Amino acid sequence: MTEVTWKVEGMTCGHCKQAVEKAVQEAGGEAKVDLGSKQVKITYDNAKVQPEKIREAIEDQGYDVVS
Repeated sequence: MTEVTWKVEGMTCGHCKQAVEKAVQEAGGEAKVDLGSKQVKITYDNAKVQPEKIREAIEDQGYDVVS
């Protein structure tokens, strides 16, 4: 398993947290969102999903992955 932490701009509330976590899950990963720091800790199997797919899933929800 691979673990990354990305800064995601635009998250402000519980709905945002749920949207990002669901998007990551649907893309094949697991996410833990920290709204205070605007960071998302993502765990995924690199053999099954590429990080670009997870990044696209988050951005498709209207959020900006900045790192």
